[in-house]
Amino acid sequence: MLSAMEFPEPPGPERHELPQRREIPPAPPIPPAHDILPANEIPAPPPPPRWTARKILAPALAALVLLGSGIGIGWGLTRGSSGRPTAATHSPLTTTSPLSPPRGQADRGFSARAIAGRVSPAVVDVNTVISNPLGAQGEGAGTGMVIGSGGEVLTNNHVIEGATKIEVTLPGHSGSYPATVVGADPTDDVAVIQVHGLSGLPTVTFADSSALRVGQELVAIGNAFGRGGSPAVTQGTLSALRQSVSVGDARGGIERLNGLVQTNASIQPGDSGGPLVDAAGQVVGMITAGARSGFGENRPQVGFAIPSNVAVRILNQIRAGHSSPKVVIGPAGFLGVVVRELDRATAARLGVSSGVLVLGVNPGSPAQAAGMGPGDVITAIDGTQIGSVSALGVAIHQHKPGEQIRVTWVNRAGTHAATATLVSGPAV
Repeated sequence: MLSAMEFPEPPGPERHELPQRREIPPAPPIPPAHDILPANEIPAPPPPPRWTARKILAPALAALVLLGSGIGIGWGLTRGSSGRPTAATHSPLTTTSPLSPPRGQADRGFSARAIAGRVSPAVVDVNTVISNPLGAQGEGAGTGMVIGSGGEVLTNNHVIEGATKIEVTLPGHSGSYPATVVGADPTDDVAVIQVHGLSGLPTVTFADSSALRVGQELVAIGNAFGRGGSPAVTQGTLSALRQSVSVGDARGGIERLNGLVQTNASIQPGDSGGPLVDAAGQVVGMITAGARSGFGENRPQVGFAIPSNVAVRILNQIRAGHSSPKVVIGPAGFLGVVVRELDRATAARLGVSSGVLVLGVNPGSPAQAAGMGPGDVITAIDGTQIGSVSALGVAIHQHKPGEQIRVTWVNRAGTHAATATLVSGPAV
């Protein structure tokens, strides 16, 4: 991903300190689209720093913007996994359990620490290495939930998007363990990865998110600021259901996220992919985005999570090995272009009505072999018109490494077309 990173001011107090109990507030207003970020995108952790300025707490170019999957190294992206889908795709289907009865703020039986203690053994840190065609390299950090005792982990797609290397650290285990991507749904920001070399792991359980009620208490657990170690824990309430938010992406476009759960529990960079759990310690959502409106105690607490029912539906599709235009199973084809949405000025200059603008081309990639370069506008794949970066990603990722696609593009020299043989690349 190519977008420049913004480095905000260091945040205030440690989020490990739970907020005081208070009356249930009304649902806070949803911030403007440009103020909503994926929950693992903001770099700049507080001292003592674990990350340097060259490291990023999320695929900087990927982002909840996540829905804009394929940003950065381009929608020529593919997964870093090699070979066919792992045996994890044959795991039993996951089901949701009845939701525990809602509890009010005055219920003294609610203990965030106790609840987190039951869930945290199945919460892991997901660390990635990300690189782009210009030779820049960064590191990302997010969270995941163990869903299979053999090392199957659920996380956000934007946590692993663009990764050339994925490693996971787990409670009670020393060192890091390599992981590969089993399947991903970039549009809905869900991914399943397989951690290798482990067995007998504790797993999370999912509750039926359709039974959620505004006002019930929830606990958010995650790898806040990518610090690693024991996960951070914050307490809040469910402030709104079925939320839709517009999120600015690194390509200059706007992505729309629908059906999200909103909470006032504090959500920080690095929490992406972590569990939002109810009083029974069951997962009701997967943390995916938080509002950016400055740092400090008085900043609004607005976080968003993918409902558990949505995440489980996609998880089961991936486990069953059912690919679709939205869900990619196993290695996908990689073209090797860095792209963004086409702007009006470029479209007018080249006389095209739609397409995506090429910002860069990976050295030695199929795109370079086909003769593509920066400034070109991809207008069609296999004769089908391409109108957005997302559409380009779908068109490419329907193909496996070794398969061919016909690419049409336009530049100042005219219209061109070439057949490209796709290869394997980083995670989608």
